[in-house]
Amino acid sequence: MNNISKFLIIFLLFFLYPLQAYSAEILQINSSKTILVGDQNRNLTIRLSCVDVNDNDELKAIALLKKEFPRGSKVKIKPFGFRENLLIAKVFNINGTKEMSELLIAKNLTKQECLN
Repeated sequence: MNNISKFLIIFLLFFLYPLQAYSAEILQINSSKTILVGDQNRNLTIRLSCVDVNDNDELKAIALLKKEFPRGSKVKIKPFGFRENLLIAKVFNINGTKEMSELLIAKNLTKQECLN
């Protein structure tokens, strides 16, 4: 009986105890096309996929991204490839309800122009 209770406790701790998952977080929004994200031990510059913001709308786009994805926001990254030493990716909030490129397209601040 003692071994069964130990096994049951280990089983419950292993399968039911929520493990801490580390996600990337926004460190800096450099422009409407590039952002800097980081996790516990590395930083990565990301080029947003399918984004080409007009120069006149650049400041509005940066302000919108900073409002919707403030510094420290947890994000998920969906990579598509590399170009010019930058990771090309879509960046979602941790819930997956907002994506940076789609947000800019919805506000008519960019035209969709995919590089990949």
